Amino acid sequence: MPLVHIVLFEFKPSVERSVIQDVCKRMLSLKQDCLHPLSKQPYILDCSGGRDNSPEGHQGAFSHGFVSHFTNDEDRRYYLEEDPAYKAFVKSLDGIIQNIRIVDYEPGAF
Repeated sequence: MPLVHIVLFEFKPSVERSVIQDVCKRMLSLKQDCLHPLSKQPYILDCSGGRDNSPEGHQGAFSHGFVSHFTNDEDRRYYLEEDPAYKAFVKSLDGIIQNIRIVDYEPGAF
């Protein structure tokens, strides 16, 4: 069953716009940069993201959101625990991110 991985970023107030744009670009590039350990091919099915533009006003301080789709739990586990491209990206966020929210779900599983 496919898995959906949602990430929300709140950037530190002192972070410049160019840095935020770079983080967003690199987050989206994980779709191509993260390679399956056996096939050596990209394994993230889809990835999208952008700056919040909700008129509802419930986003708090989270300004950017991203959604990634994985084929299965094993691919997500590899991504979160072992993938060197993902690990390098996460490390690069030190000093940039104020807060983060992550929600994963399996479509239709309630």
